[in-house]
Amino acid sequence: MRLPILDYLTTGKVLVVDGATGTMLQAAGLPTGTPGESWVLERPEEIMNLHQAYLEAGSQMILSTTFGGTRARLAAAGLSDTVAEINLRAVELARQAAGEERWVGGDMGPTGEMMPPLGPLTYKDAVSMFAQQAGALAQGGADAIWIETMSDLKEAKAAVEGSRQACDLPIFCTFSFDTHGRTSMGIRPAEASRAMAELGVQGIGANCGHAPEELLTLLPEIRQAAPDAYLIAKPNAGIPRLVKRQVVYDASPDLMAELALRYAEAGAAIVGGCCGSSPAHIAAMAEAIAGNRSDLA
Repeated sequence: MRLPILDYLTTGKVLVVDGATGTMLQAAGLPTGTPGESWVLERPEEIMNLHQAYLEAGSQMILSTTFGGTRARLAAAGLSDTVAEINLRAVELARQAAGEERWVGGDMGPTGEMMPPLGPLTYKDAVSMFAQQAGALAQGGADAIWIETMSDLKEAKAAVEGSRQACDLPIFCTFSFDTHGRTSMGIRPAEASRAMAELGVQGIGANCGHAPEELLTLLPEIRQAAPDAYLIAKPNAGIPRLVKRQVVYDASPDLMAELALRYAEAGAAIVGGCCGSSPAHIAAMAEAIAGNRSDLA
């Protein structure tokens, strides 16, 4: 039987999360431009295969396939009437795969809409969207709400507030930073982390972004700004590039394993992969974290 996720993190052991979702579903045949959330209802067996692959690779926590599960994103795909159903079912599938020994994070990404002064999405509407999603994720059996790839601080705050309105689960939040050490909206790691810490977010860090090595400079800034939060590192598997019209990520499993150890040395309590990472990357990272890679010593 698994401990509550925060109780596990107090042990000081590094928690290994899963890797990319979209990359894997596209490899399984998801058409370009089709949201992975649609397969939650249409092809649940593929969602289960995804989760099982990461669990077998050593992931201790898997994320529900609901990154684009807000009302705004699902409406753009013609799925606005299935918000609660998709989010609930996605967590149920992840919970079924994870069993009683591993954890499930209810995944929430940006709405895809801009907030003032750049766009029409009001803070109140954003909170409502995230509350609707978080409520379904909690009902499905998530162990925590996992907010990721944030760039707008106001939207991140709305996601936290919406989550708090809907449930009392622990909240983890990661931002995506570019080569200049800022989000696309110009937010620096310290500013984002301090704001999340003030809201009582339990896990704070970085995901996606550019080259995975860049997290080594970002993590100390995040930790200094939010010293009481659990530090999260979930980068892309290298820099994406086009090869014969296919997006390829250039970080090998061995490189990601080496970086996983360096993230842990920098204080990361939660480590995983984002775009381009596969079960092979996660397996190498999990093995390194467990101390079973003598070649990386």
